[in-house]
Amino acid sequence: MRKTQIRNIAIIAHVDHGKTTLVDGMLKQSGTFKAHQKVEDRVMDSMDLEKERGITIAAKNTAISYNNIKINIVDTPGHADFGGEVERSLNLVDGVLLLVDSSEGPLPQTRFVLKKALDKNLPVILIINKIDRPDSRIQQVVNEVYDLFIDLDANEEQIEFPIVYTNAKSGIAKINLEDSSTTLEPLFQLVINHIKGPIADDSKTPQFLVTSLDYDSYVGQVAIGRLDNGVLKLNQNYCLCGKDENKYNNKLSACYTFNGLEKIKVNQLESGDIIAIAGIDGINIGDTLTDNEEPKPLPRISIDEPTLSMYFHVNDGPFSGQEGKFLTSRNLLERLKKETLRNVSLNIKETEKPNIIEVSGRGELQMAVLIETMRREGYELMVSKPEVIVKTENNIKKEPMEKVFLDLSEEHVGTITEKLSIRKGRMLNLQNNGFGRVLLEFIVPSRGLIGFRNQFLTETKGSGIMNSLFDGYLEWVGNIPQRTNGVLIADRKGKITGYASLAMSDRGELFVDVGTEVYPGMIIGERNRAGDIDVNITKEKKLTNMRSSTSEATVTLRAVKKLSLDQCIEFIGEDELLEITPKNIRLRKRELDVNKRHSLRKKNKEN
Repeated sequence: MRKTQIRNIAIIAHVDHGKTTLVDGMLKQSGTFKAHQKVEDRVMDSMDLEKERGITIAAKNTAISYNNIKINIVDTPGHADFGGEVERSLNLVDGVLLLVDSSEGPLPQTRFVLKKALDKNLPVILIINKIDRPDSRIQQVVNEVYDLFIDLDANEEQIEFPIVYTNAKSGIAKINLEDSSTTLEPLFQLVINHIKGPIADDSKTPQFLVTSLDYDSYVGQVAIGRLDNGVLKLNQNYCLCGKDENKYNNKLSACYTFNGLEKIKVNQLESGDIIAIAGIDGINIGDTLTDNEEPKPLPRISIDEPTLSMYFHVNDGPFSGQEGKFLTSRNLLERLKKETLRNVSLNIKETEKPNIIEVSGRGELQMAVLIETMRREGYELMVSKPEVIVKTENNIKKEPMEKVFLDLSEEHVGTITEKLSIRKGRMLNLQNNGFGRVLLEFIVPSRGLIGFRNQFLTETKGSGIMNSLFDGYLEWVGNIPQRTNGVLIADRKGKITGYASLAMSDRGELFVDVGTEVYPGMIIGERNRAGDIDVNITKEKKLTNMRSSTSEATVTLRAVKKLSLDQCIEFIGEDELLEITPKNIRLRKRELDVNKRHSLRKKNKEN
């Protein structure tokens, strides 16, 4: 039977097209907040990193009431690195709102999230957002979306999608551009009429599929998901169907439904709704809670495989243990295992060395967010350069490939094409719209893109836009040259002096300020030519009792280049590590001893 009083929808889009802002408007106009309640912008982006970066990292759900109909809304990330969140979220819903910017049109992640929705045969409502932009090209964008649907082999029913035009920031939705609507009322009506309620039966065997996990300091672990059939009650025994075994006689300590941003405690949960439960130990994403006598598990959630891996090391540098609270391999392993409970797209594997753990994920951004989160929690660790995960099929070595979409000025086309061709990139499409901007499409090995984003922004003077999308596995393309310049390495312990920094100005660009403590083997800057060089960056000016009219003149040093965590991950080479502590991020050589480094270099040349 179909539940007419419930609607379950997800909002999907490319990063920064306005999903979370639209959810803000829907929450405000549905009466979820009180009249005088102060609400911050992008209220769904509750994590500190989400607020700082301005992107959604974890999928979150909320619920609003419209004309006595409960609408569960899932806000999903728009970046492919967090694709695991999108795939899980689509298991909860019966339809999607596809949000597209009125100027930028459908971008790579639009394709990624839409393909996932079409694969699940979910009905789509197209929202053209930011209609107030002066550079909007609404009709062209609508045509581009139709082309995208055809390109993704959508069936006739899926292509017949309704369109609504919105300005999410102002809370306006229109079915036709000339309409005089000043609210989101047309969008609410469209959701109710076009997306049907869930098919669920309260009288059947309970089936609750866990799609995400939360933690509450009062009730412990909280499992969130959709109750497909049956009802769940407090103080009743249920069976938990895990990946390898069934656990019987589990009782719920708390049952919740969602209303706005809050979880509401109830005694009984009905089917078709997105709910949360607490009180069951050892519950994981993909498990099914079902009847204790006749268990009927649902199919487990399938997630795309990781394409990139990094090695997490225990920090063994000279400054280890000075700033962090959690330092040991046991601390690292426990924290990473805890992360995999919430984030199903991450895999961890213990290596032969007890102080090194291999972590696999979807991309550099996902790894950077994990590392930054751990850093803020007080962990000290070191990480290696990201490596792509290679497959062997029929004795043929294959590596992940990515489609890269570039929007840049005409003057930079030649330089960027040359840079990508060195990284084994192949141009698929070039489109010049005649406005001085060119759209390029390349297919590039994933390892060729490691460290390229930084170079791309430098070459285009910050004016270029780059997006990439995973495009499957192809045959190994051979060696790809990475960083061409060498690095400046501190050769002794001490503090960086202004005198030594001035002497380094013609050798390259420094990454660390005057007065920073350094140790032998620590990378302090990028050399302006190939090959590494060890330098004395702690050298002080010799004191003398002879006076000179010019010797005390103030020296102006060139500003240091401060690298963010993302830039550091892109920058490091294969023989280098990134040392991360709660207060500092340092680049260092894997082997700190200069003589041992020279020996290793000689051996590698001989081999």
